[in-house]
Amino acid sequence: MPPLPPITQALILVNVAMFCLDQFVGPWFTGLFALWPLGGGFLPWQPVSYAFLHGGIGHLFFNMLGLWMFGAEIERLWGTRRYLQFYGASVLAAALAQLLIAMLMGSPAPTVGASGGLFGLLLAFGMLFPHRTVMPLFPPIPMKARTFVALYGGLELLLGVMSPMGGVAHFAHLGGMLGGWLVIRYWRGQSPFPPRRR
Repeated sequence: MPPLPPITQALILVNVAMFCLDQFVGPWFTGLFALWPLGGGFLPWQPVSYAFLHGGIGHLFFNMLGLWMFGAEIERLWGTRRYLQFYGASVLAAALAQLLIAMLMGSPAPTVGASGGLFGLLLAFGMLFPHRTVMPLFPPIPMKARTFVALYGGLELLLGVMSPMGGVAHFAHLGGMLGGWLVIRYWRGQSPFPPRRR
């Protein structure tokens, strides 16, 4: 496990603090800061605030573990500013995807969790370190980072299509990956964006 650079450490601390506050204050806190569908309690700050709430201790633990595993190394490579921009873009793209799916499916349920931002970081890790060997918890089989990312992305798509109204926001995860991919393409001056001037 890599050491914790400042932004990754701050994100973990804020997520833990918000989880504790949510447990202490009660349901109105979730109602105010979770991501609600448009017209169903939506407020302008929710596309950001939802990423700091979690549905339970297991949800929080695994998201923060992933943030540490993948985010720390990316932050050291990119620096704090670019890392924060990327994470924020992934969180917003995940929120946008979830709002769209909720509108199409008529879902009244709110969304919480840092998973959209985490899936953006996961995609970035696979693109930046494609040949790095990772050992996922499930299944505990060593594999190349690019294989790990492709499998998780494919699994999220499959689960999202099979159960779009389930308790997990699979399309938000995919939205975070798409947002992260677009940001990297933009920074590199690759299609669909114009070449960057040097």
